[in-house]
Amino acid sequence: MKHYTLKSEIRQVTGRKVKVLRKSGKLPATVYGKKVKSASLTLNTEEFLKIYADAKETGLIDLTVGSDKKPVLIHSVQTDPVTRNPLHVEFHQVDLKEKVRANVPIVITGTPAAVDQKVGMLLTLLDEVEVEALPAELPDKIEVDVSTLSEIDQEMTVAVLKVPAGVTMITDPGIAVVKIGALVTKEAEIAAAPPPPEEVALAGEVQPSAEEGTEMPGKDQVPHKAVTGEEKAAD
Repeated sequence: MKHYTLKSEIRQVTGRKVKVLRKSGKLPATVYGKKVKSASLTLNTEEFLKIYADAKETGLIDLTVGSDKKPVLIHSVQTDPVTRNPLHVEFHQVDLKEKVRANVPIVITGTPAAVDQKVGMLLTLLDEVEVEALPAELPDKIEVDVSTLSEIDQEMTVAVLKVPAGVTMITDPGIAVVKIGALVTKEAEIAAAPPPPEEVALAGEVQPSAEEGTEMPGKDQVPHKAVTGEEKAAD
C-alpha cells in the first residue's frame, strides 16, 4: 500500500475569510481523531488534488503540521456544486495499531462472455464496499473479474470479492455487484413504444353531425312544426 506525504500549516483564518485563502491557491482543512485535539489547517490546493486523485479515502497520508507528522486518512472533501473545485477537507487522524473502516472502490476487469457473444449487457450495481483493517493495510481497490458471466440475469455478489489478508468485509455479502441485463434492440424499443395518438381534425374542418344525412336547421330556417289531428280539424 502506498504512503503519501502532504504539508500543511496551522490556519488562523476562519469563517467567510477563508475565501481569500482559496483565491490564493490555499485550501482550508481540519484534522480530528480519537483522543486528538482537532486543528484547523491550510493546504496547497494543487498538491492536495494530486494526492487525492490517487489516495482517495483509503491511502495513508503522513500529514506534516510544522514539526509534527500525523498519520491521517481523507475523511471527506467538500466541493463547489458548480465548479467541483474543493472547498474544504476533513482528515481523520488514526492510530496505526487500531482498525478503521473505510469505503474501497470496486474495479471491474475482463469482458463478460455474454457481452462478447452479444447476448446481454453488463450492469454495474455497486461501485464500492466498506471494509475494516489497520490503516496501513487498507486496500486502494478491490478487483472483480466478470469474464465468466455468460447468461442474462447472471450476477456476482459481494461474497465473491477477494480481500487481502487482515481485511474484513463489512458490506452485506448478498448485495449484487454486477449483473447481466438483456440487450435493448430497435425492435424491442418499437414494440414497447406507445401507439401513435389518433389523428386530430384540422382546425376549421367541418365535422359530420351525430346522425349522418340529418339536415340541421340553418340560422334563418324555422323547423317544421308537427301538425296534430286537432289542428287538421280546425282547417
